[in-house]
Amino acid sequence: MITYPTLKNNATIGVTAPSSGVEQELHEMFKQACNRMEEKGYQIECGETLWTQVKAKSAPAEKRAAEFNKMIQDESIDMIIPPWGGELLMEILHKLDFNAIPAKWILGYSDTSVLLLAITLKTGIATAHGTNLVDLRGEYSDNTTAMWEAVLTANDGESIIQHSSEKYQKEWDHENPSPHVFHLTEETVWKTISDEDVLVKGRLLGGCIDVIRHLIGTSYGNVLDFQKNTISGEPILWYFENCDMPTTDLKRTLIQMKLAGWFDNCTGIMFGRSSANHPVEGYQVQDVYREFESELGIPIIYDIDCGHVPPQMTFINGAYAKVKVDNGKGSVEQWLLS
Repeated sequence: MITYPTLKNNATIGVTAPSSGVEQELHEMFKQACNRMEEKGYQIECGETLWTQVKAKSAPAEKRAAEFNKMIQDESIDMIIPPWGGELLMEILHKLDFNAIPAKWILGYSDTSVLLLAITLKTGIATAHGTNLVDLRGEYSDNTTAMWEAVLTANDGESIIQHSSEKYQKEWDHENPSPHVFHLTEETVWKTISDEDVLVKGRLLGGCIDVIRHLIGTSYGNVLDFQKNTISGEPILWYFENCDMPTTDLKRTLIQMKLAGWFDNCTGIMFGRSSANHPVEGYQVQDVYREFESELGIPIIYDIDCGHVPPQMTFINGAYAKVKVDNGKGSVEQWLLS
């Protein structure tokens, strides 16, 4: 069964960097994010790893793991939000005490999704794929990003619905900072391979496909065991987002996931917008999606609000979801069902 944490009022948020920390020149930006959260009534507890970054990581694996273990087990800390993702979270997985992880929310995306998926698969504790701390520094928050609080304050058995964004950000414009953080200029359109409306249901699992693929074949990526013993054989509805991979690498990864059984008893796959998916010899990402939809016989939805092209919804790993695409608009209703 799935265990859902609950975000309480005036919660204390622990900020630790299990992947990348923050370079000196960006410290003020993250202090701003912490201050914004305090203005909203949260208490912020920052770890040492937040403020350092050396050789593609915030600190050595031992220190990152120790700080995460301490924060997740600290009863005075109610939730953990890393500053952002990174590259090498995989280094700490075998150093984490999964048997001592209590039910408290962990929120993030990118490399953080390795941690999120591993925790849900190994413990049955729900985790939240959504905004990073850095993206909460704005004076205002767009309607899509802001839903993270409504989703994480829902109680067991309740449902919460999110709707696709009106516009998304095509590119960053750091020279002209926005009070909403993002520069939302492009019309959002959720798409399907069939160009028809789609309705799919299942237990949500997913993350940044570049990194969660490395859980395959490890004890941290045992999807078949999770499906059998934690969700009683219910079907899985996958969501992915591609940070860096060209189309051929994406296709290889999807094939590997299929061969590993990740798509056994799967009702559908969703892909977030991406600035990657670079074509190889004319092989477009739509070709990948079309081939895979035909091969698996399940619907594929793409360009959803998920990942490195903001804004993004908050997806709960383990929650039961109903996803609907209707004339380019999307909705995701999640039930916090055990």
